[in-house]
Amino acid sequence: MRFFGCLVLFCLSSLAITVSAPVTAAQATPQTTVKPDAPAAAAQTTSPAPAVAPTAAAAAAQENPAAASTHTPARQHVRPIDAEAPLPTGYDMLRGAYGPFRANNDLLYYHLNIRVDPEKQWISGKNTIRFRMLKDGKRIQIDLRDALTIDKILLGAEVLKYERDNGAVFIDFPETLHAGRVYSIDFYYSGHPEETGRFGGMTFKKDPAGRVWINTACEGTGASMWWPDKDQWKDEGQSMDISVAVPNGLMDVSNGKFVGKTDLGDGYTRWDWHVSYGINNYNVSLNIGDYVHFGEEMDEPSGAKLAMDYYVLPEDLEKARAQFAQARGMIEAYQHYFGEYPFIKDGYKLVQAPYSGMEHQSAVTYGNLFKNGYLGRDWTGVGINSRFDFIIIHESGHEWFGNSITAQDPADMWIHEGWTTYLETLYVEHRWGHADALKYMSGLKPKIVNMRPIVAERGVNAEPTEDQYFKGALMINTLRSIVNDDARWWALLHAFYQHFKFQSTMTEDVVAWFNLHTGMNLTPVFNQYLRHAHIPRLELLFGEAPGMVMYKWDADEDNFAMPIKVGTPDHWQVIHPTTAWQWMQTPLSKEGFQVSTELYYVDVNKQ
Repeated sequence: MRFFGCLVLFCLSSLAITVSAPVTAAQATPQTTVKPDAPAAAAQTTSPAPAVAPTAAAAAAQENPAAASTHTPARQHVRPIDAEAPLPTGYDMLRGAYGPFRANNDLLYYHLNIRVDPEKQWISGKNTIRFRMLKDGKRIQIDLRDALTIDKILLGAEVLKYERDNGAVFIDFPETLHAGRVYSIDFYYSGHPEETGRFGGMTFKKDPAGRVWINTACEGTGASMWWPDKDQWKDEGQSMDISVAVPNGLMDVSNGKFVGKTDLGDGYTRWDWHVSYGINNYNVSLNIGDYVHFGEEMDEPSGAKLAMDYYVLPEDLEKARAQFAQARGMIEAYQHYFGEYPFIKDGYKLVQAPYSGMEHQSAVTYGNLFKNGYLGRDWTGVGINSRFDFIIIHESGHEWFGNSITAQDPADMWIHEGWTTYLETLYVEHRWGHADALKYMSGLKPKIVNMRPIVAERGVNAEPTEDQYFKGALMINTLRSIVNDDARWWALLHAFYQHFKFQSTMTEDVVAWFNLHTGMNLTPVFNQYLRHAHIPRLELLFGEAPGMVMYKWDADEDNFAMPIKVGTPDHWQVIHPTTAWQWMQTPLSKEGFQVSTELYYVDVNKQ
C-alpha cells in the first residue's frame, strides 16, 4: 500500500470529513446491468473513422452515484496534496533523484543484521550492501536519516569516509571502483528511529495485553528512516537476508522464508529470514511481538506448493482463523487473471499489526479488526465491500502490482494503486459477477476530486494525489470498454502482467505496451486521465433537427478520441466521438438518450 498501508490511504478522520460537490452527469446516470451491444453500424456519423487509431508500431507488428440527479453524493475529504503539489525540499530532491552516485552502481544484495532493544527503543547493527559498479567511480550514495548515528562504514577492514546531507550519505572510496566489478560494504549504525508518517515509520508500542509490539511501515517516509539503504524505487537488487535479534520470548516476523532462530546466549534470540527476490526497500518489514502462528498450503498451477503463514496475537487466534480463510480465495482470483502468485519461494504471510495494513512483500501486515469492509465499515457505501475484508484483498493485490511490478518513481505510483484498486473490482467480479463489480466501481466515483493530475513530478520524491487509486481504477475499466472484447481484455491483462513482472517501470512503458498490443493509439486516453486534472466530457447537443443529436469530446488532449456506448441499456450503440462535432440520428429524446457511464469514466453534458 501504499494507500492503505499500500499503505491505507484513508485514515478515519479523512473518511469522516466530506464536502459536497455538484453531481456530474457521469455520477447521476442510473447504474444498470449491461446488456448485449447493438451493432456499431447503427450509429451514423459524418466521420466514420475509428476513434482510436492504429499506431505505426502496431501497424508494423461511495455513496451510490446511481441515485437520482437531485442527490448530491458526499465526496472524499480534499487533502492539501490533492489540491496542490507541495514544493520539494532539499531532502526530497536528494532522496527523489536517481543521481550520479546512485546511477553509477547496480544494487545486488542486502543483509540487514540488527538488534532491537524494546526497553531503550533502540536499534543497532549493520547492513551489508553488495553492488556492481556500472561505471568507474570513487563515490556512491546510500541513505540514512540524520536521527540515526553512523557508527562506521567498512570496505573489508578499511574504514571509509563519508559526508551526510539531508538523509543522503555520500560514501567515498580511497581508490577507484571499476565498472563491472562487484563490491561489498558493511554499514554499521545505531539509534532511536524517529516515529513519523501515517503509520509511525518504526514504532515501539504495547499490544492490548501490555506486551511489546514493534512494527515498521515506511512507504511514504522512506526506509532510510530506520535502516541504511539505497532509498529509491528503481533499483531493488536480487535478494536479501534479514536477521533481527530480539529479547527472548519475542518473535520477529519479516519478509521472505523463515530460515531459523538462534539463541544468542545473552537474553536475545536472532530470527533469520531469506528473501529470494528483489524487494522494494519500503516493503522490508519488522514485526516484533508475542505472536502465535498457524498456516496452510495451497497448490499452485505449476505444481508448486505455496506456503501461507499467519502470525497474530494469541487472543485473536480464533478470529484470525475465521477471517484469514479469505486469503485462499483472493489468491485464486488474482491468479485467474494474472498468473501465479509472484513470490512462491518466499510464501505468503499475513501478520497482525497495530495499524490498518501495508503490502509488505510476502509479509502483508493486517490491522483490519478481523472484520469485513474497511475497519468494519462498507467504505464504498454500495453494499459490496461488507462481503469481504478490504485489507486482505487490497494489500495482497499489491503482491502483483507494487511488489512484483514496481514504479521507478513515486510519481508513477498509480501503477501500484490504480491497478490494485482495479484488482479489488476483479475480485468482486470473480466472486459475484460483473454487475456487482460495476456497482462496486460506482462507489469509487464520489472519492475522486479531479483537482490535479495523477502523475506527479519525477525525481523529487513527489506524492501523487489520492485520485491515483480510484480514478486510476476507473480509467483501467474504461480501457476494458474501449477494447470491447472481454476475451481479448483478459488475455491482455495476463500478458501485460507477465511482461512487466519483477521489473520497475514507468507510465510511458505501460502506455507503449498497450498501444502495441491493442493496435490502438491510446496515448491521448492515458494522458487525459493521468496527466490532466479533468476527465473527458461528452458534449451532446439536441434540437438542431428532429431525431438528431450532435456530439463531441471536450478534453485537454487535442487529439483525444474514444469510443463510447450510448442509447439505452438494452440497446447500446458504439459511437466514435473526437474533439470535432459529429452527428447521429436517434429516435430517443434528450431525456431518454443515455450514456454508459458505468462502463466509461466520463462526464456528460446534455444541451
